[in-house]
Amino acid sequence: MLTENDLKLVDALQAGPRAPWSAISTATGMSAVTAARRWQRLAERRDAWFAAYPGGGVRKWMTPAFIEVDCVPGKALATAQELADDPNVASIDHTAGRCDLLVHVLASTSHGLETYLEHRVAALSSVTAIRTLVSPRILSDGSTWRVRSGRSGAPGPPTPQFSAPVRFDPLDRALLHALGADGRAAASTLAAQLNVGETTVRRRLTALLDSGELVLRCEIARSLSPAPVTAILWIQVPPGRIDDAGRALTALPETRMCAAVNGIANLLLVVWLSSEYQLVTLENVLATAQPWLSVADRAITLRPVKLMGHLLDGEGRPVKYVPLAFPS
Repeated sequence: MLTENDLKLVDALQAGPRAPWSAISTATGMSAVTAARRWQRLAERRDAWFAAYPGGGVRKWMTPAFIEVDCVPGKALATAQELADDPNVASIDHTAGRCDLLVHVLASTSHGLETYLEHRVAALSSVTAIRTLVSPRILSDGSTWRVRSGRSGAPGPPTPQFSAPVRFDPLDRALLHALGADGRAAASTLAAQLNVGETTVRRRLTALLDSGELVLRCEIARSLSPAPVTAILWIQVPPGRIDDAGRALTALPETRMCAAVNGIANLLLVVWLSSEYQLVTLENVLATAQPWLSVADRAITLRPVKLMGHLLDGEGRPVKYVPLAFPS
């Protein structure tokens, strides 16, 4: 476990990923210099880091999907590591339960998803079966989860409504990739790295973050988190209750991600828990509060292999960054 001051710092950075150290100081009660030095130690030990990915109008025009992969016995982790370098794979969990691997894929089109499934995943000799859940809507993701309270309680940036596809220009793409490697990089550092003016970087970065087109979130190594256990639930609700269920599920402090998916189980829920036993308690809470909701299946993550572009080691620390692919 991290110290209480470490958790305070991570919590503050989850609320304001690029907030000035003076604001972080106010939120944590430690000096700005101490906060900056403590973050530097966390980053150097790879105990915490930042993930960056498209949101808002860009994500609206993508085809996210969750692939349930069954593997030859003993080959699940090797298969996950083989897929982990793919830029259109956002996250991979090695699981115990419904499938061996749950792979979160970001495709530009349904045709691109089909091509990836047939020519990449299904072509692996270690894969015995795949089942694909296309997600028409991500109801919440890890950017609203907080390490101390579970969730911030405050809504994230508003999602703009676009009548035409939004596309990142080359600078937007470069900024996203640079922030995925170092989310707290100074504007001057980014400007030098990208060979553009510092004012341009500041202006464009502010626009991307304020509009929600770029999502930046602070992550923590799962083994050091107060919630080290990941559970995945496939949930069935009446079609007319999806929005109601989504609001109820995303309000849970344990929720990391909730997505509407195609299939009889029409919601996919990912929760972070203090122990495996807490899953029983959580399901009891759901059954009492939403009797029209049923858990069709569940799985426990044995090991997170990749999380929003970052390949993880056995302790859940990042070892490599693979910039995510998204529409150009």
